[in-house]
Amino acid sequence: MRRAIVLSLSLLAVAACQKKPEEKAAAEAGEAPAAAASAPTTPPARKPGLWTQTVTTAGVTQTMKICFDAAVDKRMAVHGQAVGKDMCEKNVVTPTAGGWRFESVCDMGSGGKTTTTGEAKGDFSSRYEVKAVTETTGAEAPQMNGRHEMSLTAAWEGPCPAGMKPGDMQLPGGMTINMMQAAGG
Repeated sequence: MRRAIVLSLSLLAVAACQKKPEEKAAAEAGEAPAAAASAPTTPPARKPGLWTQTVTTAGVTQTMKICFDAAVDKRMAVHGQAVGKDMCEKNVVTPTAGGWRFESVCDMGSGGKTTTTGEAKGDFSSRYEVKAVTETTGAEAPQMNGRHEMSLTAAWEGPCPAGMKPGDMQLPGGMTINMMQAAGG
């Protein structure tokens, strides 16, 4: 379960790392700057409310509920940019047909060096899906090393229920943590 939580938080951070590298890539490919400027440079914000996320990794599927508001969504983006600046030598998010492709190379200290590639698709107001592959080398915990595939499906359920505040994540078994506190924010 810890790996699913860490992967969920990591993917939120990676998805939130929203530099404008696609403009650099377009220039290197010889495309006109206007073409790059016409494409959105960041994924849309998630619709505020309760989202159900189903994460599958290493053959284990877990479902969590997360309460978002605009401030938490924005703060996660700020957190992701900070992570990218401090830990990642590469953080690329580019638009694709119906979604966003991302790639990062990050030094996670004792967690090893990670290279993650993936794609997020959906409208972010009712549903989205993320598929990612992470290759980890040099982690102190041997089980963290190697290739790890993850898929995440998120669906908007409605307003956050009473007793659940923005940033709260309800884990399998009913335990609730606050993502912002878990991410050090």
